[in-house]
Amino acid sequence: MKEKGVSLLEAVVVLAIAGVLLTGLSLSLHGFSPKYKLLSAVWEVQSGLNMARFKAIFKGMNIRMSFKGSGYLMETYDAAAKTWRRDTERFLGGVDVDANNAPTFHGSGAVSNFASIYISNSWGKFKITVAISGRVKTIKL
Repeated sequence: MKEKGVSLLEAVVVLAIAGVLLTGLSLSLHGFSPKYKLLSAVWEVQSGLNMARFKAIFKGMNIRMSFKGSGYLMETYDAAAKTWRRDTERFLGGVDVDANNAPTFHGSGAVSNFASIYISNSWGKFKITVAISGRVKTIKL
């Protein structure tokens, strides 16, 4: 009569093979991480710029976006105090952000400072431009 089930040796061999396959899979997926961090950061910055523009239009106030290091800062201009107030600050992990200017959106949707924002990491580089009209455009370099 045959016994049903698996022996301890068979179970260990199956677990070892599964461990090797999972290790190989995780190492191959690790190479995609910089790509997704970069794409996520580009989407975040582009969305932040559009949000600043629409907020300026709807609230009728000036909104400025400053970029440095690995993130950005959105500031609202307080006309009564004649100063910029911090609104939103975002840090983007795994990327470098560099900009030639801090675009300021006005109530009309136009921007006072033309800006080019570069977002990069080991996977690649993107350029986001903000035209005087307030249009935001993204291209892969």
